[in-house]
Amino acid sequence: MTIESTLTTFRERLGEVMDLHQAASVLHWDQEVFMPPKGAAARGRQLATLSAVAHRYFTREEMGRLLDELTEAADQLDPDDAKLVEVTRYDYERETKLPEAFVQAFALAQSAAYEAWVKARETDSFATFQPHLEKILDLLHEKADYLGYEGSSYNALLEEYERGMTVETLRGLFDVVAERQSALVEKIVNAPDPPDLAWTRGPWDEDAQWTMTLRLLQDMGYDFEAGRQDRSVHPFTTSFGARDVRLTNRVSPDDLFSALHGAAHEGGHGLYEQGFQEKDGRTPLADGISLGVHESQSRMWENMIGRSLPFWEHYAPVLRDLHPGRLDGITPQQFYQAVNHVQPSLIRVEADECTYNLHVILRFEIEVALMEGEIAVAEIPEAWNAKMKQYLGLDVPSDAQGCLQDIHWSHGSLGYFPTYALGNLYAAQLFEKILEDLPGLWDDVRAANFAPLLGWLRENVHRHGRRKTAVELIRDITGRPPAPGPYLTYLEEKYGRLYGLSGG
Repeated sequence: MTIESTLTTFRERLGEVMDLHQAASVLHWDQEVFMPPKGAAARGRQLATLSAVAHRYFTREEMGRLLDELTEAADQLDPDDAKLVEVTRYDYERETKLPEAFVQAFALAQSAAYEAWVKARETDSFATFQPHLEKILDLLHEKADYLGYEGSSYNALLEEYERGMTVETLRGLFDVVAERQSALVEKIVNAPDPPDLAWTRGPWDEDAQWTMTLRLLQDMGYDFEAGRQDRSVHPFTTSFGARDVRLTNRVSPDDLFSALHGAAHEGGHGLYEQGFQEKDGRTPLADGISLGVHESQSRMWENMIGRSLPFWEHYAPVLRDLHPGRLDGITPQQFYQAVNHVQPSLIRVEADECTYNLHVILRFEIEVALMEGEIAVAEIPEAWNAKMKQYLGLDVPSDAQGCLQDIHWSHGSLGYFPTYALGNLYAAQLFEKILEDLPGLWDDVRAANFAPLLGWLRENVHRHGRRKTAVELIRDITGRPPAPGPYLTYLEEKYGRLYGLSGG
């Protein structure tokens, strides 16, 4: 068999595996958007079957043989094909460590846990979710043992979302971030003359809010012929290929900005998914480098763009038109102050920039403690409430507003939360370079002309797919490895000006 024919067969087999994964993603999306509650049991079996079959296809001996042949002939492959073989081998070596029975059991547990989480959140009953999370945690310990790790067992889970990241590295980063962000929050909370936000109180028309989200996504460059936005309990983005990228969002009648920020955030994820190269379709290269890099895209659009004054100089009149009589006389500066209002709050997805990472660090510490056996699942509410008091000075009135607020643990996604904070750090470092390369950026934002920014992201981030690691990407673009400095400087300068802090 020639190298060309081996490569063709390899791509065909990969395509079959990707098709199965994307079919499972459709079922996951439907489960969280449209599926009736009584479909849960059958959906769990369907997802378990698809997960097992995809795992079986990917880990069969033929794939190993093809990878061996192509690795030996790497010098005869073009760079794209060589990178595809390298990335696939990394995935293959991890997947072959997981027995098919485990993959199937994990998919079943995920589906059941999601349905239990929805009910637990609705009824404010952690006890409803607890046995399912205990099952998930047992399976994650089993998964970590299969995959192998050095140091903390949590490192095996981190690797799935942020290749090369470790608990030890995160603790070093988060210690710096927590200290400086906590100090900044304390200064802001004690600052005189906070802005008057009485005008932001609801209720706000939900249809008008939804219309605003669609307008913003269109302006950002999200392709509605290759995607859609629907409602779900928890906003998320999923992809069935670069030509079918789905967003979800939720609307709160009491919060004028929640859905808008949700659209900017999920839109950033969606633009990344729509920006992969067409030639990478049905291969592992058509995926985000890491969840931290993925999150850098969403946080950049949501915060650095969506919470900027030029953004509101354009969209304040748009919002006034959508809510006639409610916002007359409210200036862009007032919108700018409102969306950047700093106040410790209970809900992560509604947290301001200055407190957001503290929500993430709280979850990271609980996850590590769970994996390392320092606390049991039954102790999560108590640990959560104590850390919320420690980091944000808040008392938690209910588990629904506390440890049940996020969907991630029902998916078994321990190790995911730290990538949110990493995304903030990556975004700020990338944005420094963007402002160098696009000196007219703020004039473009003021005119809702996002094409130059999207073009820069397409060229420098999106098109690479998984060709680089997060560290390689950030270093290649900015000339230095990822570091917390740019993000902390961004926060201190922005909020120093907003709140009139000394040195700001």
